[in-house]
Amino acid sequence: MADSLNERSQNILEAIVEDYITSAEPVGSRAISRKHNFNLSPASVRNVMADMEEMGLLCSPHASAGRIPTGKGFQYYIDTLLEVRDLNRSEKQNLRNSYRFKNMRMEDIMQEVGRVLSGLSQYTGLVMAPKFISTVFRQIEFVRLSQGRILMIYVSETGLVQNKVIQADRTLTTHDLEKISNYLNSELNGLTIHQIRAKLNQELQDDRIVYDQLKKQALSLSCAALQDEIEDQLYVSGTSLMLGQPEFSSAEKMKKMIQTLESKKLLIELLDQGQSAQGVQIFIGSESSHVDLEGCSLITSNFSNQKGAIGALGVIGPVRMNYSGVVPIVDFTAQLVSRVLDRETEKD
Repeated sequence: MADSLNERSQNILEAIVEDYITSAEPVGSRAISRKHNFNLSPASVRNVMADMEEMGLLCSPHASAGRIPTGKGFQYYIDTLLEVRDLNRSEKQNLRNSYRFKNMRMEDIMQEVGRVLSGLSQYTGLVMAPKFISTVFRQIEFVRLSQGRILMIYVSETGLVQNKVIQADRTLTTHDLEKISNYLNSELNGLTIHQIRAKLNQELQDDRIVYDQLKKQALSLSCAALQDEIEDQLYVSGTSLMLGQPEFSSAEKMKKMIQTLESKKLLIELLDQGQSAQGVQIFIGSESSHVDLEGCSLITSNFSNQKGAIGALGVIGPVRMNYSGVVPIVDFTAQLVSRVLDRETEKD
């Protein structure tokens, strides 16, 4: 069992993982013996490597004499051996300076975060905006389209904008929609979506509403607009950086990676999993139930404001990722975005 690795085996596994992260090439026993001060002969290192291969921590690609870590080997490294240092004051300031949040709309901030995460890590940056259910109402507007369709524009307290097309009474005029928007903006401002839904359900059961045409229409529109879930917003940056990794150099692997990055449903599901836990989470594809993620790792962290609007951000890259360098960047960026969300809330 991997849990029974002694200190010597742990040192050799750590060396193999970190050398493989740097080189993307199989690591041989002679290289380990020469490069690392273990006072072990290549033969001794080779014996330890053979034992770890039997445990499923290492494997031999092709006919190479060297070995590479398996997903299980990387998982052991992350759970047991990985040391993540805190960023120093200068590094934190440099990271703050990398972001240009001033006078940005919230959607632009989300894209900026993904862009910088990708640039700093040299992998693909992911940002999932706070889920609709966790947002706090600021404003709603309705715009007439054609054939009885109406565009709902919902603005959260943090400035995120959600759009949805709904069917409505064809007789509603632009003036009617303006009055309905004004009414809802005064009644719902500052409430969470959960509170709004409870309020709407309660008022729909109130017989008095039947005699107030404006309220009746407002409830009808707001129920259609706010009762159902709105699709999560995911921002992906730096896809080409993933395709430049040697692991995905073949046409088949490149095609599979493109499909994975375009499958927003899968990425949102993974980011959702991270929202149920505190701090940075690391998912290794081969060690998860997601076949499409095989060969990749995802490092995620949550961000939130004081009123509970929760989103997630992260970096997806090859399993051979520089975890010790990427983890603190993801962690500190999540803290920065949380502070930005709180500042946006305080503006109101």
